[in-house]
Amino acid sequence: MAPDAGIAPSEDIKVEAEEHWAKKGDVDLFVFRKYSKEVPSNGKVLFIVHGSSNSARTSCDLTVPGGSEYSMMNTFARLGYDVWTMDHEGYGKSSKTDSFSYIADAVDDLKAAMPIVEKETGKSQFCFYGGSSGALREGMFQHACPEKVERMIMASFPYTGKDAPSLIKRTKRLAEWQATNTRKVDEAYYLDMFTRDTTGLTAPELPAAAAAAEMAHGGGLVPNGTYVDMCINLPVLEPEKIKCPVLILRGDHDGITTDADMMEFYDKLGTGDRHMVMMSGQAHNITVGVNRHRFWYLVHNFLQFPGRIDNTQE
Repeated sequence: MAPDAGIAPSEDIKVEAEEHWAKKGDVDLFVFRKYSKEVPSNGKVLFIVHGSSNSARTSCDLTVPGGSEYSMMNTFARLGYDVWTMDHEGYGKSSKTDSFSYIADAVDDLKAAMPIVEKETGKSQFCFYGGSSGALREGMFQHACPEKVERMIMASFPYTGKDAPSLIKRTKRLAEWQATNTRKVDEAYYLDMFTRDTTGLTAPELPAAAAAAEMAHGGGLVPNGTYVDMCINLPVLEPEKIKCPVLILRGDHDGITTDADMMEFYDKLGTGDRHMVMMSGQAHNITVGVNRHRFWYLVHNFLQFPGRIDNTQE
């Protein structure tokens, strides 16, 4: 980890892990939790929503042999958060079906998981983080269940997708994504994913580690629905409907969106508590970049940002 590690907690703090299962009709959905008994709870539940090309634990609980801490779940558990995630239908340990697992399908996945999180935490409202299509998934869930969402962090996502270099390139392969509900992810795929925006912002051992994790968690196949949606069905969110505090994070080398697209989304948000942060030295894969400690710092400080006080006597 870089010397200026910000809020990075000691890796000696033990983290507990739990596996849970939710049902969505006949579909089994894997739900995963991490927390620490060795630090005081800060009272916040953080639910991490994964993106298009990784299952949940590859996205936010990655182990890199011989490397420093890459797990967002471990980091935030050691900061006192109760951290949750899940594999959406067709990903990871969840049921493999013929579904394309479109962005909208994640709403029912998250609805199925929420009773488990409520039962285990005793809370009914949670903070959400989503990156890339995970941000679109959490946004659609917020539209459907605003009462469940306390705060939102949305990173590396397209709003309309207009002029986004990565989406322009991806659309050229649209027929391929539409022809089958899954695609293969392996070391070569992750190497391209980690370097498509620029080089030098992720560690060279990451592609092999991500590929090994995906094989262990889900067999190396992921659904194509979010790729199709981001090519031809944007926008899927209505920012005016989002009334809770929002933090938008954008790396300076992220080709999945543009500054103009993000500012349009920001301007339309239905909340006065809105923050947008541009980060240098970050590409699309913001959670596992060499500057991930800066990402952790921003997320933690936003989640601890004091709530507003209203003077009801006036």
